[in-house]
Amino acid sequence: MELITPLAYLLIFPGFLFLAVYGLFLQWVDRKLCAVMQNRMGPPWFQGYADFIKLLAKEVIVPDEANTRMFRVLPFFAMAAIITALLSIPVWGTALYGFQGDLVAVIYLLTIPTVTFFLAGWSSASPYSTVGAMRVLTQLFAYEVPLMLSLIGPAILAGTWNITEISAFYAAHPVLIPAQLLGFLAALIALQGKLERMPFDIPHAKNEIVGGQFTEYSGRLLDFFLLAVDMEMVVGAALLNAVFLGGALGLTGPAAIAMFLAKTLFITFLLALLKVLMARIRIEQMINFCWKYLAPVAMAQLVFDIFLKYKLG
Repeated sequence: MELITPLAYLLIFPGFLFLAVYGLFLQWVDRKLCAVMQNRMGPPWFQGYADFIKLLAKEVIVPDEANTRMFRVLPFFAMAAIITALLSIPVWGTALYGFQGDLVAVIYLLTIPTVTFFLAGWSSASPYSTVGAMRVLTQLFAYEVPLMLSLIGPAILAGTWNITEISAFYAAHPVLIPAQLLGFLAALIALQGKLERMPFDIPHAKNEIVGGQFTEYSGRLLDFFLLAVDMEMVVGAALLNAVFLGGALGLTGPAAIAMFLAKTLFITFLLALLKVLMARIRIEQMINFCWKYLAPVAMAQLVFDIFLKYKLG
């Protein structure tokens, strides 16, 4: 029993199975919302699941000059980091394996998938993949600082680096949630860049570099990489919910899970709205925007939270 319970957490809920099913569902919600906003029909609800099953049956082709071992294992490293990150984020009121400093650990765990995307392109030995990989790494240095700064502010005001305790603090003090609006917007935009979504889909711009860092991937390996991106959207939305929106707002059990689903759907709606409203920008525009505007906004929120913490005693 001591072994079965942790395995169930890892493989079923809130681990791989839940993240995969809900991630593919959020992919459909995102695509459907974008279609409605653009006056299109959009895909049926099962499209993401059908595409996943179809790709599983496709042949995996490894380029002759690629690093074969690295080429094959990278998608699983990406998914493992994402699943591990969710275990420290509250889904039904408290996190499964929370600890002091888990906010910092989750930030770094969510950096690992981006690094695997870079290595995937670099190890493919393809010019398109290499260009996409370099864009992935360049973009990482652009959005990562604003994302980290925006998450630090609420933690300082809450007086803890534990995500569950941060969530509980804002659930107990909901009046302070609107005070985090600037940080939330900065984190939301940075998350859009982390997920490589419009207008920050520069690494895999299809009309420029075919498929970016995943150009040479096919079959189940491509399938697992795409699934990792969908799973990362769930974890990113869950992190923003816990840090900025009070998580489950003091609820537990099924009510907390329902609140989790509702808030992650709301964050997905905001991400879809950003995706529809803006066109793709160039990589240097991405860097300038993040360092000239997004980072100062996140820093302003951080300074405000320090001041507010001092005033509240």
